[in-house]
Amino acid sequence: MTLEAGLRLRATEWIQDDPDPAARAALTSLLEQAEAGSEAAHDELVDAFAADLQFGTAGLRGRMAPGPNRMNLAVVSRAARGLAAHLLEDLQLSEPLVVIGFDARYNSEDFARRSAAIMVAAGCRVQLLERFGPTPLVAFGVRQLEADAGIVVTASHNPPADNGYKVYLGGRAAEPDGRGVQIVPPSDALIAARIAAVGPVQGIPVAESGWELLGEQLREDYLAAICALPAEGGPREVRIVHTAMHGVGTEIALAALHRTGFTDVHPVAKQADPDPDFPTVAFPNPEEPGAIDLALELARTLEADVVIANDPDADRCAAAVLDPHLDDWRMLTGDELGVLLGDHLVRRHGYRGVLARSIVSSRWLSRVAEDAGLEAAATLTGFKWITRAPGIAFGYEEAIGYCVLPEVVRDKDGLSAALMVAEMAALAKAEGTTLIGRLDQLAMEHGLYSTAQLSIRVEDLSLIGVMMERLRAAPPTALLGSPVLTTQDLSEGSSETTGLPPTEGVLLLSEDDTRVVVRPSGTEPKLKCYLELVTTLPDGASGAEIGGIRRRAGERLEQLKDELRRVLGAA
Repeated sequence: MTLEAGLRLRATEWIQDDPDPAARAALTSLLEQAEAGSEAAHDELVDAFAADLQFGTAGLRGRMAPGPNRMNLAVVSRAARGLAAHLLEDLQLSEPLVVIGFDARYNSEDFARRSAAIMVAAGCRVQLLERFGPTPLVAFGVRQLEADAGIVVTASHNPPADNGYKVYLGGRAAEPDGRGVQIVPPSDALIAARIAAVGPVQGIPVAESGWELLGEQLREDYLAAICALPAEGGPREVRIVHTAMHGVGTEIALAALHRTGFTDVHPVAKQADPDPDFPTVAFPNPEEPGAIDLALELARTLEADVVIANDPDADRCAAAVLDPHLDDWRMLTGDELGVLLGDHLVRRHGYRGVLARSIVSSRWLSRVAEDAGLEAAATLTGFKWITRAPGIAFGYEEAIGYCVLPEVVRDKDGLSAALMVAEMAALAKAEGTTLIGRLDQLAMEHGLYSTAQLSIRVEDLSLIGVMMERLRAAPPTALLGSPVLTTQDLSEGSSETTGLPPTEGVLLLSEDDTRVVVRPSGTEPKLKCYLELVTTLPDGASGAEIGGIRRRAGERLEQLKDELRRVLGAA
């Protein structure tokens, strides 16, 4: 296999400009293998130089390896210089303050320190976390320290080979309701343009010192803020199993639980300490099948009341409980936990204000808001939009992200959410029920909202566009036999959103209130379909009857998945 001259030239130039000796050696070896005829090396080289890793509203995220389409010190250096240019030149800020944190993945600390050195050299003031920490700590720090920007080097729940670069704006760089919130347009495009304008990496000035190390005080301030949430004097008798999924959440999660009186807490030992290899899980995401198996095993052994799981950077939270209808443990869906948290914060903590959710999350939260006389908001997907809902008191998305203290952390925060899960479980136990029992009570009040997701993974990204066009051209006329009354192209804007920009997607709503939202994934080569059924429960339904209705709703959701596969041509 002949190596293209242009590809060879780009790889050679990258080797000469890369500041990382290990990356230079790895790319040199890959180039030599490709020139020797290795098809695998050739394909890797082509992909590594196919494009520049795109800086979007989630910042950067990708596999760690040399080349412009990968996460590495060269790409991070350009990102840091570009962000500094945005703050200093686009926004005309004098000595902007930037808070930088990092998780425990491979290269995270190196990427963070390199960013600090470049931003100081550019004229920024930088406060760098002294050691790894959870993502919510940086989101908190941007607001607490009145910083103009925040950076977290993390790939969250991605595979071990990945890393990422998450950016917040705050202080003078954002409006009050956007301080400590992930970037949105046009900021992402402006920063991307500045990154693209950065010249050779070897020409970027790098300071040898000048940044401030943030010690333990920020952690203490964060702990104090979230530990103020659980109600004093409430029940605390609950046995908890916790897993940090080999990430950075154990220390603060256990400290917060213990400080607020939840002392019967048992971490999953094999997953408690940070380990960038994530050795006990195939994929370090609590939602993935098998990811919490060790936690469930411990919970059964200890006869625990609840399992609380954080993802590796601790910005998301999941919970599992013993379901009496199944006589077995199961994970609560993100929607179930979202409605439980929203209801709990309103009923027990007196929250007033807006209850916000993403457009693909369950409408059940809107019913909770309606019954409480509160306003509900449905936003575009992602916490960059959810936490911008005017007057937000609580927000969530179905992908196990929860914002329970928006004035403290204006982003999803798996640690403050974990405290609320513990409090809910303790309160349910004291009342002689469980979180499943509480869900059953809410279903009796509002109807049973059952949700599921269909993900269609593709190798060829063009197939996603083909399926979306097929759906727009010939949308289904019925969902599970119920006539479709509304077919809404979300790319034209949506009356269900809060006036935020249009998004790629289609919403279907049938006569019996079955809802489907179809949209491309923003982070993976997938088309995602979000399904929701609403079932009115008979008066006086027993727990066993509710369990049966929930089971049948699950079966109907599986039928709806089959219908959608056929409509999309993915059957």
